[in-house]
Amino acid sequence: MDIFYHPHMDREIESLIERIHPPRVCIDNDSCRECTVVKVDSANKHGILLEMVQVLTDLDLIISRSYISSDGGWFMDVFHVTDQAGKKLTDETLMLHIQQKLCTTRRKGNISSDEDDETTSEPYGCDGPHSLQNTALEMTGLDRPGLLSEIAAVLAELGCTVTSGMAWTHNDRAACIIYVEDALKAGPIKDPIRLGHVQEQLQNVVEAHGDIGERKSVRLRNLAAGRTHTERRLHQLMYADRDYESCRACHGESSGEHKKGCDGTHVSVSRCKDKGYWVVNVRSRDRPKLLFDTVCVLTDLHYVVFHAAIRSKSSMAEQEYFIKHAVAGACLDEESERQKLILCLIAAIERRVSHGLRVDIRTKNRTGLLSNVTRVFRENGLSVSRVEIGTQGDNAVGSFFVTDCSGQQVNPNIAELVRQECGGTVFTDHKSPYRVPKSSSSSLLAMDETTNNLVAKPIVSIGNMLWSQIERLSGSFGSIRS
Repeated sequence: MDIFYHPHMDREIESLIERIHPPRVCIDNDSCRECTVVKVDSANKHGILLEMVQVLTDLDLIISRSYISSDGGWFMDVFHVTDQAGKKLTDETLMLHIQQKLCTTRRKGNISSDEDDETTSEPYGCDGPHSLQNTALEMTGLDRPGLLSEIAAVLAELGCTVTSGMAWTHNDRAACIIYVEDALKAGPIKDPIRLGHVQEQLQNVVEAHGDIGERKSVRLRNLAAGRTHTERRLHQLMYADRDYESCRACHGESSGEHKKGCDGTHVSVSRCKDKGYWVVNVRSRDRPKLLFDTVCVLTDLHYVVFHAAIRSKSSMAEQEYFIKHAVAGACLDEESERQKLILCLIAAIERRVSHGLRVDIRTKNRTGLLSNVTRVFRENGLSVSRVEIGTQGDNAVGSFFVTDCSGQQVNPNIAELVRQECGGTVFTDHKSPYRVPKSSSSSLLAMDETTNNLVAKPIVSIGNMLWSQIERLSGSFGSIRS
């Protein structure tokens, strides 16, 4: 990730401005019949839009429409949101939580664009950090079947317990962030010699099947807990690994029947000479967290969003951004720069789309569990395309997206094989990664070890986990006008 230097503003002065003009959050359930409208007015700064979107997407809220506008030092966001079922937000405790989170996030300014910042986020599905530090493995390299299984096996053999993590694959490249603890001391691995040894063994795994000069990186380090979002960091890792170079764009300037009938990703960049903006238009299949992924890449490439309009209709989403570069003098006049932005946006949209069978697990957590699960996949000729794992109390929860290495359909009986190896409850889900109409349904089966029968089960998600934590506090808050 390129690093740019911006004019420095003293933190005390910036804090004073924020105290004089604190964020104002309004949650309105009256003005729109079908959704809840969240309005945020705040002092402007680079990255603020991403902060707001991150708060909403981390709660698994669906953003169907959004309007963004900035005027000098002031910024206004309007989000039309629903829950996963397409309903308005009615839980007053949840709405208060959103208000407090948006204001707290703004004051902390916890979004960092520097990929070398020693920061991390609350891991997927985690009850919360157990210390002020996490030991995090960051890896990028060539994707191949069995890679995650081999990494997990090395961690288990070296006495590292996996507490949470995420892994993405895209354009034959792979990136993962895995948080680990010392299996004996239940905390971060603080011995630098041991850290170096574990990193060396992991490097051997990543380099085992790569060509000389192949792009790859392995980094194991202790990070301050709770500052930067894990999914944003994955975007940064894959950008640094240049996965966008292999993207192929639909014709961004195309119009008419071709564009209307195509469900691919269309991106165009044009000049608005009157105001000095560059106008970015994105049309793609709609899916959860699409807005977060798009804003993430714009922010990390140091583009400032002055105005934007986002809407979803049926299965498609349209986004329009009026942007300028954060660095004076930097612009998109060169065709190569415009093409790079287009490819980076396409890559950001594609990375989270995972094909294949989704396998969800919930079982007793233990050292070596990730190794056991991924070994079952590897031994049955399956490749893992995306992973989200975490813990809830003494239980491990996670989602694995698997594809058959030979291109065949994945046998849904893989759920029973995983259950035999790991115990607990295992789900298989054929749900589309894209957002589908409410009337559509997915095929969801779970194998329960207590009955050995297939039963219907709800899907685990990080948003549901956060909501369950919020509900515990519901008796502590008063009502909210909405």
